Amino acid sequence: MDPVRNPYAPGAGTRPPELAGRKDLLVEADTILRRTQLGRPRKSMILVGLRGVGKTVLLNEINAIADDIGFLTLSIEAHEGKTLPALLVPGIRQLFIKLSIKEAAVEAANRGLRVLKGFVKGLKVSIGNVELGYDPELGTADSGDLEHDLPELFHALGKAASKASWPVAIFIDELQYLSPAEFSALIMACHKINQSRESLPVILICAGLPQIMGLAGNSKSYSERLFTFPMVGPLLETDAIAAIVNPAKEEGVEFEEAAVSQILDKTKCYPYFLQQWAYEAWNYAEKSPIEVSSIRHVTDSALFELDQSFFKVRLDRCTPGEKRYMRALAELGVGTHRSSDVAELLKVKPTSLSPTRSSLIKKGMIFSPSYGDTEFTVPLFDEYMKRALPNFEF
Repeated sequence: MDPVRNPYAPGAGTRPPELAGRKDLLVEADTILRRTQLGRPRKSMILVGLRGVGKTVLLNEINAIADDIGFLTLSIEAHEGKTLPALLVPGIRQLFIKLSIKEAAVEAANRGLRVLKGFVKGLKVSIGNVELGYDPELGTADSGDLEHDLPELFHALGKAASKASWPVAIFIDELQYLSPAEFSALIMACHKINQSRESLPVILICAGLPQIMGLAGNSKSYSERLFTFPMVGPLLETDAIAAIVNPAKEEGVEFEEAAVSQILDKTKCYPYFLQQWAYEAWNYAEKSPIEVSSIRHVTDSALFELDQSFFKVRLDRCTPGEKRYMRALAELGVGTHRSSDVAELLKVKPTSLSPTRSSLIKKGMIFSPSYGDTEFTVPLFDEYMKRALPNFEF
């Protein structure tokens, strides 16, 4: 088997050769974008799912659709080290400059740049060496209150986009890293856009871990009227089979049925893991068809690669106390567990674990599907924790 011809693509945000099982979601996104173009009522979109299900891939795919149908786009990734305003300002500046190319939008875009200057000044946003120019638009988006100022900035962007007849799509990945105040401001900005009688052509497409659902509900009661929340999970078995079999078939290679079944069993049909196992199997097999013995042989190497590139990088961000919490959670088995059960296993009071649990949620390691419940955001992480800390003493 030629490794140069290996069609599989394990990697963070790397598009797989077969984007199986996501057609309906992409059709929904395409519809939202086209309704935005036409000035029709629509909701923004937040993709929700665990790590490794392909949210970033889908976000990139929707971004490409927006580019193809004539949108002006901005793509950012939220993270713990930077505020939402600091992430948005350089990109929104570029949007206003591009919109100013259109003769009909020059005045609105220049005003937008002045509003942006006031926004930066009011919130004291650090933007490095980015030069904004212009004097600030006094009294607009310059109060220093993000929930008030971000909607004003988005409204100015929408006005410029409308004058230019050039719709704008803003893509935000890793939405769970926003603070409650930042997420609330984002919701209010979408609300401001939707309330405008001019039907301003600005849409927001985001992705985040499951805790974003709780953050949305806590921020504003009307968030469900502004966003759709498509759940992105493991693939259905038929789609998982297609993700394995079809790319190989394009290269004239087949998998034994038993080999495919073995991959599905090992990966639980999670897209990232499917790519890893199929990639390893291709490189190990000597000829077509790829046999079940090849899958059994590469399981250790697939797990090693996942441990190093997918699991370990997340564990390394955690403190000893956080690792202890997660090891106990792993010991309880797959799925959702009560916080009190973790505390009982660690022989401590549940209240003493609250800061650790909150920190792990903030880091995106666990989430709470319902009050008092805890679950890993990373599929198969319970198995990894047992491999990483095999002799843990409770």
